[in-house]
Amino acid sequence: MEKNIPSISESEWEIMNVLWDKAPQTANDIIFALQESTDWKPKTIRTLLDRLVQKDVVGVNKNLKVYTFFPLYTQEKYQRAETESFIKRIYGGALKSMLVQFIQEDTLSDEDINELRSILNKKPR
Repeated sequence: MEKNIPSISESEWEIMNVLWDKAPQTANDIIFALQESTDWKPKTIRTLLDRLVQKDVVGVNKNLKVYTFFPLYTQEKYQRAETESFIKRIYGGALKSMLVQFIQEDTLSDEDINELRSILNKKPR
């Protein structure tokens, strides 16, 4: 990942997805949102949230009676960093190798193919 973006676990991604969907949120808001999709206990969620704060991935507004949490990085920035890390680890940094494998193994509609062609045609060389 980019040098300045801390690595986060799969569980921490779940917390971040809640915050990227809507921020700021209280710890109780985050707990409520995650209890619908996970079987995590509130203490587990608070621990993950604390870890994200310690990593400087999530900020805390302490000016209110109840602390509110907000992401310090955009979802797009994290997705880009994770994608770069994945391509480096799995494909030795070769984007073309990854694209070829996915295109060969996935069924693409004519619309998908045309969209990909359009994207590639617009890309500067």
